[in-house]
Amino acid sequence: MKQNSDAMSRKITGYAAGIAAGASYGLNPLFAKPLMEGGMPVTVMLMFRYLFSVLLLALMMGLKREDFRIGKKELPQLMILGILFAFSSIFLFASYNFIPSGLATTLVYLYPVFVALIMVFMKFYPSWQTWLSIIATFGGIILLSSPSAGAEIKIIGIVLAIISALSYSGYLIIVNRSKRLRNISENKLTLYVLISGSVLFATLRLGECLTQRLGIGSEAVAVPKYIEGLHSFSDAANLLGLAIFPTMISLLALAISSRNIGPTKTSVLGVFEPITAILVGTLIFSEPFTGRMACGIAICIASVIFMIIKPGR
Repeated sequence: MKQNSDAMSRKITGYAAGIAAGASYGLNPLFAKPLMEGGMPVTVMLMFRYLFSVLLLALMMGLKREDFRIGKKELPQLMILGILFAFSSIFLFASYNFIPSGLATTLVYLYPVFVALIMVFMKFYPSWQTWLSIIATFGGIILLSSPSAGAEIKIIGIVLAIISALSYSGYLIIVNRSKRLRNISENKLTLYVLISGSVLFATLRLGECLTQRLGIGSEAVAVPKYIEGLHSFSDAANLLGLAIFPTMISLLALAISSRNIGPTKTSVLGVFEPITAILVGTLIFSEPFTGRMACGIAICIASVIFMIIKPGR
């Protein structure tokens, strides 16, 4: 009886955390859109987003007197996790330069399929209910994203979006399956993932500045400031919002969900990310909301409910 109660508690925690992870990550446009419209480069935004998250999470862990130490064998995997999560953002933003954002969103949501296929390769077989939920949510995402007909599509954009999905899939699987990271708390795991991402984005920004300093050919161009686009208190508040909701909270919830219900089901719950992003666009930025989008949201939510109440073996 105690084991059944514990298993049920883990499932409830896992599903709740998965929904929280998707919904909090879907708040990206709420904070990122004003910053990008104000001229802040993507690398600067992502660097500050991670740095602020590191400071906030470290402060929280310090107040709770949590242990910050990790072993030498754990550090490489934590660095890989940080790089994978950062790559999922980098390649997604890069894909927007070559394909419509709706198509990019649709392709990135292939990650539940990739997670499920990789898990099958590792001899962990999702139930038919989970496969059905994956297919249904992907159909809902197509309706939500509404890839524009006749838009210019370049192969490089498709490749970049798929790499973004693969990076995110790898992150979820390592968090769930790594034996070396099994005894590390979600807080500590998330902290070192964020530190790795911060170092990566700071390095990329430095590379951008050096590249522009050297110029193209023999002509040098104006040297950009390392920190650009940070003009007001509002900008700082948006960066703080990015650090708290779609970064720190999302990563913590992602680790909790993956460890409690597995990476495949966690990836399906990621459907709450585009749903939240669309609602933010509609309610905050007055973006159009169509019947097709409403139908897509209904399909996605129905498929998630089906997966929860019909979990299979």
